[in-house]
Amino acid sequence: MPPRAALFDLDGTLLDSLHDIGAAMNHALTTQGLPVHPLSDYRHFVGEGVQVLVSRAVAPEHAHLREPVLATYRAFYAEHMMDHTRPFPGVREVLDRLVGEGVKLAVLSNKPDASTRRLVEALLPDVPFGAIYGERAGVPRKPDPTSALGIAAELGVEPGDCAFVGDTAVDMDTARAAGMYGVGVTWGFRDVEELQSHGARVLARTADELLQALLGAHRAATRP
Repeated sequence: MPPRAALFDLDGTLLDSLHDIGAAMNHALTTQGLPVHPLSDYRHFVGEGVQVLVSRAVAPEHAHLREPVLATYRAFYAEHMMDHTRPFPGVREVLDRLVGEGVKLAVLSNKPDASTRRLVEALLPDVPFGAIYGERAGVPRKPDPTSALGIAAELGVEPGDCAFVGDTAVDMDTARAAGMYGVGVTWGFRDVEELQSHGARVLARTADELLQALLGAHRAATRP
């Protein structure tokens, strides 16, 4: 039996956004005369908010440059966040099928809230998400369960009747902390071992597998 609601991470889960994130940060680094990183490095830099992204991209000996790097990154990314970013193959079809099955949908990201909303509205138009949230001032980021639990309440669904879908340890930790059914997707930014070691209840390697994982999900999630 499917869950009554499915919460989705954004970067690496719904959207293939790594190229634009990496390009924006490398541009910001270059403006400060700092070395850039290969795109593959950003797979491990992202996922815990923009401040953490900057701290990982800028070496400790250049910590005094983190604020100007952050400012440049934000400005550049705002103009270029959709240069290459697109939904992963099959994602839109999964969302449409879930809606048809009566599953309520939501997005919860550690990306800044305004960017999260802008990307979802532009790249997944007409998907009836009941809630879309990114990082907000005064609200702890994932893996703290506060936002996930708030979304469940907003949707009128018990946490144990929710699935949480993501591609990183942060997402699986969030699922466990909130008492939700953690579904790890392997097409994102981290590997299978990370997802498994952080408590993924099931793994999906393709959009079809994700759909089957959700439609067959147990409604009772394991509490931490």
